[in-house]
Amino acid sequence: MNWYLAVLKNYAGFSGRARRKEYWMFTLISFVISLVLTIIGSAIGVEFISYIYSIGVLIPTLAVAVRRLHDTGRSGWWLLIALVPLVGAIVLIVFLASEGKPETNEHGVNPKLSPQAI
Repeated sequence: MNWYLAVLKNYAGFSGRARRKEYWMFTLISFVISLVLTIIGSAIGVEFISYIYSIGVLIPTLAVAVRRLHDTGRSGWWLLIALVPLVGAIVLIVFLASEGKPETNEHGVNPKLSPQAI
């Protein structure tokens, strides 16, 4: 849960780098929360609860994805490759799952080596 809260605390931080674990743990927890809200919403007849949650975490989701791309040495603009049907999403998933660059790059130091790493 700390990974999820750390991303929310850095709500609109598009600069810097994010570890693979930070991105994927946030994505997993966010998916589970959205799934639970969808189930609860359909049970009580209010389907839009999960939509409100998704809108609420849109900016943190984009920010952590940009920081994750920074960790791999890519610009955050690579998120737009997801707009290419089918192939774009696959390429983006490969980029997000790739190991980060161990050296310092233009986006900062390796987050595995920083003292704030969770």
